[in-house]
Amino acid sequence: MSDLSASPVIPVNTVTRLADYRVPEFLIEKTHLTFELYEEYTDVSSRLTITRNPKSTKADDLVLHGEQLELRSLAIGERTLHPGDYQITPHSLTVRNVPEQFVLHCTVRIYPEKNTALEGLYCSSGMYCTQCEAEGFRKITYYLDRPDVMSEFETVIIAREGAFSTMLSNGNCLSDTMQDGKRIVHWHDPFKKPSYLFALVAGNLVCLEDHFITQSGREVLLQIHTEAKDHDKCHFAMQSLKKAMHWDEQTYGREYDLDRFMIVAVDDFNMGAMENKGLNIFNTSCVLAHPASTTDAAFQRVEGVIAHEYFHNWSGNRVTCRDWFQLSLKEGLTVYRDSEFSADMNSRAVKRIEDVNLLRSVQFVEDAGPMAHPVRPDAYMEISNFYTVTIYEKGAEVVRMLANILGSERYRQATDLYFDRFDGQAVTCDDFVQCMEEVSGRDLSQFRLWYSQAGTPQLHISDSYDADHQQYSLTVHQHTPATPGQTEKKALHIPLKVALYGNQGALALIIDGQIRDAETVLDICQTQQTIVFEQVAEHPVPSLLRGFSAPVRVFYDYQLDQLQKLILLDSDGFCRWDAMQSLMRIVLSKAIDNKGDHAEQAMLMDTLRRLLTDHTAMDAALLARMLELPGEQYLASLYDKANPPAINQARTQLQHKLATQLQTELMSCYQALQNSASGLSAQAMAARNLRNQALMYLLQIDDTHYRDLAQQQFSQADNMTDQFAALRGLVHAEHARIEAQAALQVFYQQWQHEALVVNMWFQVQATRPWGNVLQEIQQLLQHAAFDARNPNKLRAVIAAFANQNFARFHDSSGNAYQFLAEQIADIDQRNPQMASRLLTPLTHWHQFIDEHASLMRKALESLSQRELSKDVYEVVSKSLNERNVG
Repeated sequence: MSDLSASPVIPVNTVTRLADYRVPEFLIEKTHLTFELYEEYTDVSSRLTITRNPKSTKADDLVLHGEQLELRSLAIGERTLHPGDYQITPHSLTVRNVPEQFVLHCTVRIYPEKNTALEGLYCSSGMYCTQCEAEGFRKITYYLDRPDVMSEFETVIIAREGAFSTMLSNGNCLSDTMQDGKRIVHWHDPFKKPSYLFALVAGNLVCLEDHFITQSGREVLLQIHTEAKDHDKCHFAMQSLKKAMHWDEQTYGREYDLDRFMIVAVDDFNMGAMENKGLNIFNTSCVLAHPASTTDAAFQRVEGVIAHEYFHNWSGNRVTCRDWFQLSLKEGLTVYRDSEFSADMNSRAVKRIEDVNLLRSVQFVEDAGPMAHPVRPDAYMEISNFYTVTIYEKGAEVVRMLANILGSERYRQATDLYFDRFDGQAVTCDDFVQCMEEVSGRDLSQFRLWYSQAGTPQLHISDSYDADHQQYSLTVHQHTPATPGQTEKKALHIPLKVALYGNQGALALIIDGQIRDAETVLDICQTQQTIVFEQVAEHPVPSLLRGFSAPVRVFYDYQLDQLQKLILLDSDGFCRWDAMQSLMRIVLSKAIDNKGDHAEQAMLMDTLRRLLTDHTAMDAALLARMLELPGEQYLASLYDKANPPAINQARTQLQHKLATQLQTELMSCYQALQNSASGLSAQAMAARNLRNQALMYLLQIDDTHYRDLAQQQFSQADNMTDQFAALRGLVHAEHARIEAQAALQVFYQQWQHEALVVNMWFQVQATRPWGNVLQEIQQLLQHAAFDARNPNKLRAVIAAFANQNFARFHDSSGNAYQFLAEQIADIDQRNPQMASRLLTPLTHWHQFIDEHASLMRKALESLSQRELSKDVYEVVSKSLNERNVG
């Protein structure tokens, strides 16, 4: 191991802390912005109506945020200010001795064409676009760039006549005129919002229009703006938007408030999408979809992201967060909302499995490492680094737990209270929980620890059965491991949903003489507690954590026959899948640890054979998920010191064994689904998913028949799902390298003009689990279709390799670790946010055996010696020091 003393130390004065929060000293009642777009620069004139905040202490000076701005003029009312009246630093503008109420006039010059960070106002491929969350607005003009300063915005965009067909901003369009050879478009947003929700777009775009009639009878104009070449790929997004609007009215009673709702698709975008009020800006990957060029998984992602950003109109825009420590207030709630929407639109069980897979393989790992932080962090250096799976996905699980504790009816009443009480305000996580308390009458003070305590709780569960008294007992012991900065953990309020299964199915549940439903939620609030079930006529099998009712690890010593019973009988789709994962995990763990696994393998083979033989008896989408082996990253997270080569070898060998011994059943399943329904129905998608899962297994076998099968599917497919599945199967099968090379060439020739499909072509090569992939990665970076400035291309090659190619990224040479560090250092000079997010795999060094951990640390240390952005510096420093920023 390297010397820890060489690790950099985070400068204390750069840290922002929740404990230091103070209300703003000034408020901005109205914001009027004028953008004059020129080819080489943009002039931004602001007129801010400012008042002192009556809730704040009196301040003589006004301090505004601002970065990378050239001040052109500054005035209060009619009085022009001179250099002695103000002070400029690289991050602020201080105006001295301001009155109680005043109008500040300011003009700055910015250079969107040079903005490679894609934050603030930037220009890419001739299109102007903004990204202001979290602190990008301060790169547009001097402002109180904090979420608790909410203002009514008017925006005027001025450009040379004919320069842009589309000039958009938030709210409703007041006018669109021509004057003196210039086009002038005036927008007004009547709803107060913080500056992070500001948006502007100017480009040559085409528009798909539709309308939605709200539950109160208002007609809303819906618009999706794209480049002309992508116009035919917006119809699915439009239908998804209308579904989301209807669902939000029915499920939450939330109606859209403006006259129009606009979406713009942008190819160069750091995030997936942004919920700016009335003008959502989307990464093209999250809005464009067409059956010929889009997979089923991508269709479902588009549907989910469209819904997520629309739902933000209430959970984030109308009610926003007081400060960035409360980020999960809007993101966790909205992720929960979009997850429930997607579950209603597709397979509920499969959606839950997808969410849990992400939590277990990514968020649990984050919670166990040096980057662990609470859902509501205590401190940060760079807020962009806290757009994490903990804030989003674990935050969503916290909301789900509240819904489980309250029940659906009271949860809806509580959210109604929350939206009504805090409409137009910037509030906190505590405000949200307080609404849950008031409606339910329950004391949730212990539950609040979920917001402030980091780490993944562990539930160790044991049981006993008293046949004479027909009593069955579950004893639950909870423990949360220490995390950086939090060594002592308190017991949490954990809703544990359970059912009991006998030989004929679910048993009646009676606790303390009260009859419960077939499944019930147990409130686990103590370090150890025992629950006794009465009148239990046989020794049951417990079905634990049904629907994944809390983001915890459950440890219960299931016997093999108990797991099989749950797999075959459980009515909870998540629990069926989880039991299968447990059975597979037992087999894989014994192989990784070089222990005999004959009985376990036999049970696994028998169970899978029974499911495949009767595959029409269950949801095809769920069965496809049950066929998947646990991922390598998740398997690694189960070890204190994981051995990557051993994990990869065990998983690869089991895949081959399953394919070989079940090939008759797999082939029968594949053929039975060959003529399954086409289209985008949930049933058609499920059939394709199961069919392609069978093909993936068959391609594990070195047999020309199965390679021919894949080639035939590749060439004859009438949809991208089947074509790409065949391509991926060939590329990832080492014995199919000749067929794969030919398919890759055909695929690129066919789709080279579709940027999103080319990204898939990059990704399938970057994730190939065999051979010298790093050398191929280097070649892909030189490919004519690769653009290092485009975040989607970086994700398709570098992020896909580091995050999804476990075997090759963790090659024992350590070359991949150093490669990633070098790429991050290069990207950091252009786009710090992207560079910081690409760092994640290296931050997991503590998970692995010393041979790998030391090489990963070495790569991080090489980064620490460079001049880094604040974004990357924070992650590198915390990863090396293994302590919180605070």
